[in-house]
Amino acid sequence: MSVSETQVAPAVALLARPGAARERLREALSHADVQLVLEDDPNTLEVRVLQEARPQFVVIALEAAIEDALERLEAVLSAPGLTLVFDEAELAARRDGWEAQRWGRHLAAKLHGHQQVLPPGAEEEPSLQLEPGHPAPPPAPQEEALQPHLDQAVSWADEVPADSLYSPPAQLHEPIALEQALAALQPVVPEPLDLPSPPQALAEPAAPAAPPISFDHTAWSLVEESIEAPAPSEVMATIAASQPSFDTDHLSLVDLDAAAPAGARAASLLVLAGIGGPDALRRLLGALPASLSVPVLVHMRLDGGRYGNLVKQMARVSPLPVQLAEAGQPATPGEVHVLADDIGVQAASDGLHFVSDAQGISIAALPADHTALVLLSGADLAHVGPALDLAAAGAWVAGQVGEGCYDPAAATAVVAAGMVAGEPQELAQSIAARWGEQDDNGEAP
Repeated sequence: MSVSETQVAPAVALLARPGAARERLREALSHADVQLVLEDDPNTLEVRVLQEARPQFVVIALEAAIEDALERLEAVLSAPGLTLVFDEAELAARRDGWEAQRWGRHLAAKLHGHQQVLPPGAEEEPSLQLEPGHPAPPPAPQEEALQPHLDQAVSWADEVPADSLYSPPAQLHEPIALEQALAALQPVVPEPLDLPSPPQALAEPAAPAAPPISFDHTAWSLVEESIEAPAPSEVMATIAASQPSFDTDHLSLVDLDAAAPAGARAASLLVLAGIGGPDALRRLLGALPASLSVPVLVHMRLDGGRYGNLVKQMARVSPLPVQLAEAGQPATPGEVHVLADDIGVQAASDGLHFVSDAQGISIAALPADHTALVLLSGADLAHVGPALDLAAAGAWVAGQVGEGCYDPAAATAVVAAGMVAGEPQELAQSIAARWGEQDDNGEAP
């Protein structure tokens, strides 16, 4: 039974420029049992036309050429009750065969709000149920039927051999009181024989008494006489020398903060994503509180490295400022930093700093006790091992589950290892509870 037979097909609008990406998305929607109420180029689409179509979902093929058009349509796209589904136009154009079918099943599951993403024929078999007309189970035997067997057992009771390990005393006859039975089982104690007393041995001479110990209380002392007690002035000088010295004229809170451990000021939230990540990242950042007092680091691999476009997209939904990370700049608390493939991080005494690194972000460079790590859809499997190592050292690690997780391999791996699991909005709530309010050292209360 298809989804369309059990509920009304959702109304979907497709916004994409003409080309291969638009054709791939149209084909996926045609197999998803939806009502395609609008298909148009966002650069030429009028706001009124999109409003009159009244879609429940809007599928958008993201590319740099439609950035201005999305800003123009922002008033309609941000309407309550409207769900946006983003897909990279370049990825959609290349998607074919098994990968296209798999993505289409995930898209259909998201549009219909269910979890059925398996191919046809792989669904779970329904459980077998009893139907009218089948024979009823036989009734339980009645007491009358058991009575002949009980009578036969009673008649054979005297012929059952007794246990040879124990035989009751012959003098006992039933019925008998419990006290009499216990007394009969007690062993008989023989009376003592009257034997002549042995001759007395010669008494040995008593040992001489030890002489009494005398104490000369006039010689008692807690300190040996050979040790001379120091003078009071010498004692005060020794105590003064052992105390640390403070220069009160130059005491500074900045100096005290610099002496604190580096990890306390290097707290951060690292978000890793990939295929299907833009939508999950929008939901995560949109649910974070504006009072988050740690920097948010985002690394999502994009074909072509168009991280500037990703910054613009996320800035529309994030309550925190979003900017592109640059080498030599510090990670600012309360801001979202999008990391390119050649940007890494380094912990210093005053927090995290961005550095040029051809290998990109290194999870091991983050202080475990002050780091939260979230793996969203499409996160690289190579990050799973370092993420679990960081979790073993004290970091908070979570993975995305549920609808919208188009590539769950890495996220599922950390969840299977016992890490936190949830939808992006649920993970954002957990992060807000852990990192929303912090003290001056960057630690959660």
